[in-house]
Amino acid sequence: EVQLVESGGGLVQPGGSLVLSCSASNLRLQDTIISWFRQAPGKGREVVACTRITDGRTDYYGSVKGRFATSRDNAQSMAYLHMNNLKPEDTAVYYCAAEVYGSCSESSEEYEFWGQGTQVTVSS
Repeated sequence: EVQLVESGGGLVQPGGSLVLSCSASNLRLQDTIISWFRQAPGKGREVVACTRITDGRTDYYGSVKGRFATSRDNAQSMAYLHMNNLKPEDTAVYYCAAEVYGSCSESSEEYEFWGQGTQVTVSS
């Protein structure tokens, strides 16, 4: 059974940093698209980053460009979202999502596997 588990969320002041982790069970990350989504209260789920299988590069979306970065440890089946210069508008539940042999997509419907989410709150 495939399982994704996020961790690392919490309360941080504006301008601060957090690193979210996504632990993947029964997935070979080399063959898997890993994307990070977030969902703020009252809003839809939006993609913030997607790491491609073909070249390992990451696409960033919207206001996170230049502030967020991804990394992964394929051997440990771990993916990470490094979030810097956090702003109150980054407050949301953050999810990692996976699709085996997939392509990066902004649509949450394209991803088969999801974690349970981790809350990030940016507030002074």
